[in-house]
This record gives sequence, C-alpha cells and structure tokens, in this order.
Amino acid sequence: MQTELIGPHLRFSDLKPPPADFRREVVEGLRLPQKTLSPKFFYDAEGCRLFEAICDLPEYYLTRTEIGILTEHADDIARTLGQDRTLIELGSGNSRKVRLLLEALRPAVYIPVDIAREHLLAASRTLAADYPWLDIHAACLDYSERFEMPFLPDVQRKVIFFPGSSIGNFEPAEAENLLRGIAQCVQPNGGLLIGFDLKKDANILQAAYNDSAGVTAQFNLNLLRCINAKAAANFALDLFHHHAFYNEPQGRIEMHLCSESCQQVVVAGETFDFLDGESIHTENSYKYGIEEFRSLARNAGFEPGHCWCDRDGLFCVHYFAVSSG
Repeated sequence: MQTELIGPHLRFSDLKPPPADFRREVVEGLRLPQKTLSPKFFYDAEGCRLFEAICDLPEYYLTRTEIGILTEHADDIARTLGQDRTLIELGSGNSRKVRLLLEALRPAVYIPVDIAREHLLAASRTLAADYPWLDIHAACLDYSERFEMPFLPDVQRKVIFFPGSSIGNFEPAEAENLLRGIAQCVQPNGGLLIGFDLKKDANILQAAYNDSAGVTAQFNLNLLRCINAKAAANFALDLFHHHAFYNEPQGRIEMHLCSESCQQVVVAGETFDFLDGESIHTENSYKYGIEEFRSLARNAGFEPGHCWCDRDGLFCVHYFAVSSG
C-alpha cells in the first residue's frame, strides 16, 4: 500500500489490485458455463464518464430520486447519524451525493472509497478545495473483495454511506456478507446509511436500463474495450450487443452482452468460443422491498433505524445501526 499526502487535509492510499488480478478474474469469469464478468470492471475512465451520463438520463430515475431524498431530508439524516463522525463512502465516484450531507453532518473525517483511481483522486482534490475544514483520507480499493480500511480513527463513531443502490449488484448471499463486513468495520456504535432500489412496475425498470439514447448500451460495451486494453483481448465490439431485462422471479435487472455470431475471442492468451446469441452476463441489479432488505441487514448484524423514501415509492435511503446483541 502506498499513501500520499496530497495536501494539508488530503491523504490518498492506493490498494487497487494489480493488472494480473484483473486478467485472472476476467478469464475465470469467461470460463464459466454462463460467461460472467464483474460489474466492478466497468469503471475505467470512459466507463466513469458514461455512467455519469446515464445518471442524467430521463429514463434512469435512480440517481435523481436518491438525490431528491438526500436533499429533502439532509438535516434529518444528519440528526440521525450524529455529528463528529467518521464518514466512509463506498463507491464514492464523483462525490456528488455526499456533498448533500457534508455541511449538515460536518463529519470529523471523510473516507471516500472507490476502485477507479484517477476518478477518485480528482474528486478528492475537488472536495478538499471546496471543504477546507474537512479531513479526507481517500482509499482506492476493491471493497467487494475485502473490507480493510487503510485508515480508521479510533475515537470517532463510524458511519458508512453506501448510496446508488450498488448493493443491488451483489447476489443476496454476497450482499449479506458485505453488510456483515461493514458491521464489523464500524462497530461499536457505528451505522450504515444505504440507498437501495425498490421493487416496482417492470416497465419502469426495463426503460431505466434500455435508454432511448443508447448510453447504457455504450457503457456495457465499453467493458469489452476495457478488457481489450487491460487483458490483451481482441473483442470486436461491433459483434456484440447490449441486452437488459427484468427477471421478475429473481427480482433483478440483468445486463448481458450478446454475441451476434459464432466467433472466437482471445483473452490473456486463452481462446474462448462464442455461439451465435451466447451472452456474457455483466451485471445484476437486485430490487428489494423494504422489509425484505431489513431482513437481509438483520442477518448481517444490523438493526433497522429511520428510512426515507420518495413520494412515488421508487427508492429508499435507510439507516441501520450495528446490533448490540
């Protein structure tokens, strides 16, 4: 691990996995009967740019709805969390959402965590300039693989902020394990402020992941471009197309990249055969009922606290405290 002092109130720790780990995970995923890639691989520089564009699309209600909840209830959320906390944000991205809480919450320390190094560094520099009173310890790491913070103050109570319904990218058992790791990280007397997408009409969900401008399709296909660059692969992007649908029995949106012909692709020196129509499963986005998610969190060691929803019942921001028993 390398830690840099960027400014008087900004430190940056780099724990990002090396390229060899990226290649290994990609190859292992492509060897599965249902070829699968982790959505964490979406976020190279172009992937980050495209995702920010997705967040502003009319069909993609998630970001604007969560921002609306955070804006409307910032003071109430701050009272629930309490001041002088260490605030850790998972998947901080451009730190757009946490800005809605910083002035109201006034945390003692803010720890943004993201896997996209340059994006995280740029966002942290901007935050440090805009909030000179705030101590920032940015950490570039893969929180889906391990949950070890490079820096955690001993004295302040800790709250993890996990917005964006990113918890939905994990299988329920994986989500429970991640929540359990979060509970262990923030105890004693710690908490979790998490955003998750609610179950709703399938047409709304379908439209959110199949936008008319095709930005989500570009985002999905960019994953192949990223693998070409980082894993010595030769994917032809024009021979794959984006496919997303709501799997209602599983309660999740699935995103796939479908081969448009029988073809072979080389990745890290290994050849993979694709049938015409065969897909690579690139992302799940699970949707939850509030009581369903509370049950998941209880199993991981949390007790439900306050929750805030939009008026249309599309999205939920929920606070959970570490269980005392």
